[in-house]
Amino acid sequence: MIRLLQEWWRMTVEEIISYCLSKPEAYVDFPFGEIPICLKVRKRLFAQIYPKKEDLKITLNCDRMTGEIYRSKYPGTVTRGYHCPPVQQPYFNTILLNGEVPDDELKAMIDHAYLTVVKKLPRKIQRELLEA
Repeated sequence: MIRLLQEWWRMTVEEIISYCLSKPEAYVDFPFGEIPICLKVRKRLFAQIYPKKEDLKITLNCDRMTGEIYRSKYPGTVTRGYHCPPVQQPYFNTILLNGEVPDDELKAMIDHAYLTVVKKLPRKIQRELLEA
């Protein structure tokens, strides 16, 4: 029964991409080949989707504290950025898209990833993006 409920709220890869693209100036890029599907704003990466059905996951940018909160809330499902060098791992979370994280929480993680990247841009550009 619980598994059926989890399946009900699981976003598809297309829905995740669409949600990411709803962010101002977000776009898809393929700098590493077909996989991962990278989502960027102003040439800066905020999400990477690995769409393999048997290993469906997304890696999102985050700040260290928020990353730790999500990893403790969803142990085993949310982990440090698996592909990142150790020094960058605390600033990326990899989320297994297995239905354990509800859609609204995944959207909040995506929102956080986008804002984390935007906050690293010059203030003028931040204002433009956040007012759009």
